[in-house]
Amino acid sequence: MRTPVAIIGAGPSGLLLGQLLHTYGVDNVVIEQRSADYVLGRIRAGVLEQVTVDLLHEAGVGQRVQAEGLLDDHFVIAFNGQVHNIDLLARTGKRVTVYGQTEVTRDLMNARAAAGLSTVYEADDVALHGFDGSSPYVTWRKDGVEQRLDCDWIAGCDGYHGVSRASVPADKIQTFEKVYPFGWLGILADVPPISHEIVYANHERGFALASLRSPTRSRYYVQCSLQDQVSDWSDDAFWAEFAARLPAALADKITTGPSIEKSIAPLRSFVAEPMRFGRLFLAGDSAHIVPPTGAKGLNLAAGDVGLLSRALAEFYKEKSSAALDDYSRRALARVWKAERFSWWFTTMMHRFPENGAFGARMQIAELDYLMSSEAMQTAVAENYVGLPL
Repeated sequence: MRTPVAIIGAGPSGLLLGQLLHTYGVDNVVIEQRSADYVLGRIRAGVLEQVTVDLLHEAGVGQRVQAEGLLDDHFVIAFNGQVHNIDLLARTGKRVTVYGQTEVTRDLMNARAAAGLSTVYEADDVALHGFDGSSPYVTWRKDGVEQRLDCDWIAGCDGYHGVSRASVPADKIQTFEKVYPFGWLGILADVPPISHEIVYANHERGFALASLRSPTRSRYYVQCSLQDQVSDWSDDAFWAEFAARLPAALADKITTGPSIEKSIAPLRSFVAEPMRFGRLFLAGDSAHIVPPTGAKGLNLAAGDVGLLSRALAEFYKEKSSAALDDYSRRALARVWKAERFSWWFTTMMHRFPENGAFGARMQIAELDYLMSSEAMQTAVAENYVGLPL
């Protein structure tokens, strides 16, 4: 088998890259370790920047997000028992769209199947070869049979734990990481949301987040210990803790119900540099992780593949490698700005036990300043809606 571009990973970044390349007339094959059902079953982010929505339209899969996505002009910050709005539309002229990552993945899977594009699921022992030379190829086992795919380029879109970054020699890559001393306990429930806007709450008991997937489905989180297990938290215990961290005006709007998914996620900031190694490119979580506070993970991945797809199209259409040569620099410039915003927002909203009472007062001072400064609100809004690609 041969293809111009081998894409490792069938998550939203890999599938979006494949669909964009298809629209540009560049053939590609997607190789995924897991089953399609597993990929589709992962519950992830749900806030899309306009850059991401535009890329979905460019890829020909924007119909459902336009019809069913919920447009948000504001988001809410709660602290000291009060509720404050950050007006995104007034500050930037832009909105965000609430539309679950699962639905993005579903739309991309359906489009890829409809176009008859090649996707290999349940590929065992995926390995990348020759990307430091001129003839890269990928091998894997499927149903016990060894397979090989020759290609011009490899795009590593297989996430933080994937094979792509792990295939790079240690002396060729530099990593930067911050691990946060807490996690997020999240539940998904078929209950109406407490607000049409996303709510971020700073509270002495810890951070809380109220998000939504639809007018009848909510996604809620509370900051928790890394030692906690999902089994430690009954639904009743979650609802009680969630309500305790919200101002009364919002807590009174909570509708409780059984969780349909419950999980604990650790938080980290991570960047790998560079994002190109010969004929291997990294994109999305294989190159960087952000804490979910700023809703940047999926959007950063979309930005990466937007840059990479256009660079590859330029290579095949114009016989120019200029954009490919500049991919890592351009992607990392955007990545580090998003890392900074996500780190700052996380630091302001969560309880850090080691910072004590002084740290808690500094957070309130920062929040007070944010709410009194139009300039700072504009800066926050610009980062939240997403920086230009």
